[in-house]
Amino acid sequence: MTSPAPRPPISVTPIGTVHNDRADPADTDHWGGVESTIVIEARLGDRCLTGLAGFSHVEVVFAFDRLPERDDYRRLLRPRGRADLPEVGVFADRGPRRPNRIGCTVCEVVSAEGRELRVRGLDAVTGTPVLDLKPVMSQFLPGSVRQPEWVDRLMAEYS
Repeated sequence: MTSPAPRPPISVTPIGTVHNDRADPADTDHWGGVESTIVIEARLGDRCLTGLAGFSHVEVVFAFDRLPERDDYRRLLRPRGRADLPEVGVFADRGPRRPNRIGCTVCEVVSAEGRELRVRGLDAVTGTPVLDLKPVMSQFLPGSVRQPEWVDRLMAEYS
């Protein structure tokens, strides 16, 4: 199989910015109770969040802009460097040092007014650029989720 021609880079413009009390990207646990305000860019207008408050959750797509990419994505690594967890490929881990440094988190909607969206459980530090928001709709969620047993150990202190 021949390799396809390289694709040109994709450019995105943030739609907003995260504001919260978390500033250290190395502080990676206990996000469940963190409330964040996402301030949407003025260019999107004061009514861009209209209707979002009717949803219980929103998926926030953001950029991990504070950490560099990994040197080599071909190497298997243990999530969070923990010796008690198996080595996995980059796409079996949700860590921030990803090929395109994109994060996605489903968050509880606290409020949505004007250009300010308040959410709970967003694992992004203050100043993080937000790339997109999507309401969570049950029709798009899987009926059941399968995951390896080690994920419960990994996530025990996350929320």
